[in-house]
Amino acid sequence: MQVHPIDASSPVPPFEQLRAQVAGRAASGDLAAGTRLPTVRALAAELGLAANTVAKAYRALETDGVIATEGRRGTFVAPQQDSVDARDAATSYAASARRAGLTLPEALRLVERSW
Repeated sequence: MQVHPIDASSPVPPFEQLRAQVAGRAASGDLAAGTRLPTVRALAAELGLAANTVAKAYRALETDGVIATEGRRGTFVAPQQDSVDARDAATSYAASARRAGLTLPEALRLVERSW
């Protein structure tokens, strides 16, 4: 698996850049389900990051169901849940927020707090 370099000048923390990259590539199909990810130490060395930074990204990805760790076998891209679910949830939330009288900035603030 090839990982794009982390942008050290970005205001986005490195672990979040890595998390977003892997999640986005898994969602798009660029990283197929079952693709084995590098170990935390190997990826940290490849990217020039601390192992704890990569471990934090992997934990977040596992919590989100994007990857699955199978002990000594390694870490793999998990089978993707239908991305339509997220779109349906977003559509439903937008409709609920409008019915509740929220403005778009207010609705987005709620999502950001929940994120």
